[in-house]
Amino acid sequence: MNLAVRSDMLKALIIDDEPIIVEGLSRSVPWEKYDCEVVDTADNGIDGKKLIEKYHPDMIFLDICMPEMDGLTMIAALESEYSDIQITILTGFRDFEYAQRALNLGVARFLLKPSNMGEIEEAVSFMAERASRDKTSEGDAELQNHESVASNFIVRNALSYIDEHYAEKLLLSDVAEKTYVSQWHLSKLLNKETGQNFSEILNGVRIDKAKLLLKDPALRIGDIAEQVGFLDITHFSRVFKKLEGISANEYRNKKE
Repeated sequence: MNLAVRSDMLKALIIDDEPIIVEGLSRSVPWEKYDCEVVDTADNGIDGKKLIEKYHPDMIFLDICMPEMDGLTMIAALESEYSDIQITILTGFRDFEYAQRALNLGVARFLLKPSNMGEIEEAVSFMAERASRDKTSEGDAELQNHESVASNFIVRNALSYIDEHYAEKLLLSDVAEKTYVSQWHLSKLLNKETGQNFSEILNGVRIDKAKLLLKDPALRIGDIAEQVGFLDITHFSRVFKKLEGISANEYRNKKE
């Protein structure tokens, strides 16, 4: 679905893998009543993110239980990188704690399927009002708070992913893909929250893991370097000495 976009209307995007829901929202909601129009739809999170980057919509109806998408991470990514986009969750996932976490991240409404037209129109009206207000106001305290919560959520997920996959050939692009944000935005968030860039964080995790392995005298330093993700021992040795001030061999032999 790809529609002509009017510049004077608020742009809405629908991301849901149930065709009947997409069709119903697209055709049954009186969008023009709220100065809105549906610019496009997607049936999975990956395509949905591409459409968000293409249109930068004012509002999104989003199902959080779809293929190729972790709902909370997707919400956090949108609130962190596109904090001015209004989001309504429309889902069959009935979990109060999950709903509360989504609302804390900044979603406008959390609606359970099947929702009646009154609930859906109220969500559209609320998002349209907030979107119009955000276009004419700067530094909204509530918006900044949600953005901060979402950014912290993204950083925690990124650090957790690094800690789980440090031994692999891990790139910034891999972590950005898993957290649904751009490489540039993730790099900015990591630096802001930790004071380090991606390579420094990854090397720090790898060296910490190596220090634990060095306690086993049966393991060769070259094997340890490989186990924690370094492609060659020379690079490992250089990074280890830079971070610890001594060589890996000296670290192994020093007395506690």
